[in-house]
Amino acid sequence: MKYEIILFDVDDTLFDFAKTEREALQKTFQLFGAGTDWTDYLPPYKEISAGLWRDLEQGGISIAELGVERFRRLFLANDLEIDPELFNREYLGNLGKEVHLTEGAVELCNSLSAYRLAIITNGFTEVQKSRIAGSPLCDSFELLVTSEEAGFQKPAPGIFDYLFAKLQIVDKEKVLIVGDSLTSDIQGGVNYGIDTCWFNPQRKENTLGIRPTYEIHSLKELTHVL
Repeated sequence: MKYEIILFDVDDTLFDFAKTEREALQKTFQLFGAGTDWTDYLPPYKEISAGLWRDLEQGGISIAELGVERFRRLFLANDLEIDPELFNREYLGNLGKEVHLTEGAVELCNSLSAYRLAIITNGFTEVQKSRIAGSPLCDSFELLVTSEEAGFQKPAPGIFDYLFAKLQIVDKEKVLIVGDSLTSDIQGGVNYGIDTCWFNPQRKENTLGIRPTYEIHSLKELTHVL
């Protein structure tokens, strides 16, 4: 067995984040009285949020700042008189209650009992803990590490140092990271000297020059890699 430890990303890898985000945003906007018009804010929110998550990967903003800033910018651009801090707090609460797994996630994790499994994510600690605890994957992982807890975010080596210390890993050749993001998961693995598996269900073209060790288009394909 080449690998002994499999590190998984959460959002858009094991969990369907697009559905999770949409459901949580709908509930939060409705709580603040946006009603059926909330969908008008979805495209600009996604654009703002994506830019801030890129800033997070580059160390330009903290996870706590990101949470409030995305809504501050959205409300300012759309003349909405809503407290972004309060909105973000409610949104994160709703986000933590949404459990929507990627197809094949349960079957895959159940099939990997011979491996040590861990989570490494840039997401909010309480949100990720809540979603995993409320899912069929609740007993699948030996450890969950978030950037908020570690003080570093993927692709920075610091978050991997933190996880490796927690799991007492000494041999990088025994570790594989699986994730959907080339700039976060795959670049992080490359930077740290561990093998990488790019989960690319939409078969996106890789134009970034970041080369994963493997590429899969469905989670069940990971068993062939292993």
